[in-house]
Amino acid sequence: MRKSIIDPLLEFFDLTGRAIFSFELSKRWFVAVMYGLVCHVIFSVSVLSMILAMFWGMSQSFGKVPYPWSHIANLILLIQFPLAHSFLLSSKGKSYLLYFAPKEYSKILSSTTFALLASIQLFLLFCFWTPSNIIIWEPAGSIYILMCILYGSSWLLLIWASLDAGAELQSGALGWMSLAQNKAPKFPDMPTIGLFKYIRQPIYLAFALTTWTTPIWTLDQWLIAGVFTFYCYSAPKFKEKRFEKRFGQKFVDYKSNVPYMVPSFKLKK
Repeated sequence: MRKSIIDPLLEFFDLTGRAIFSFELSKRWFVAVMYGLVCHVIFSVSVLSMILAMFWGMSQSFGKVPYPWSHIANLILLIQFPLAHSFLLSSKGKSYLLYFAPKEYSKILSSTTFALLASIQLFLLFCFWTPSNIIIWEPAGSIYILMCILYGSSWLLLIWASLDAGAELQSGALGWMSLAQNKAPKFPDMPTIGLFKYIRQPIYLAFALTTWTTPIWTLDQWLIAGVFTFYCYSAPKFKEKRFEKRFGQKFVDYKSNVPYMVPSFKLKK
């Protein structure tokens, strides 16, 4: 079990170093590195797209679908992420991940292909959304600066929570780095340190906060925030069922002592 909040980061650096120094002229190593490269490039682009798109309240994008079809196109883009993301996390959905990698490496690469597909979904949503151009609130002066600080803080909170949960898993690195070393992936233990000491779902909470702290508010941003907040509150309930099945009494005890998403500020004896 991890003992400190820096352990997840140290484990990630250790895995990265081992993957880099495992170089060899083989199909396995080449496939691993190619999947890693594609995954991390698309992951980075999708996160940057999301940050910029929501910073402008979804008012700046490449989507050009004419009215009224833009509403249908936006709805499809919006629901495809939570639906497909949740499905691929299910027992049945995980089997479909095996089709996105060479058969002999598909199981090891499953966490990488999952992160890759999720990144593509987010990229499609935030790059090809068709703006309504209906601005609800556009602050100025000190209020605008405050909202920018809150928005940036929400993203830092999301990064922090992701590191606590295991950067290698959240970024998709676990699969390809394990394949590069020709070993089975070692999934992170149940996170209980850092932000996970105070709430059970800090990643989902931080993700929801990024949608509500944007500096510019449009009708589009309201829709994004509403749907994603509902997803962030509901989806972890299914995740916790999987955790209870995987970790047993350990998770049951954790669940009984740590709040879901709202921290408890009661003083512990």
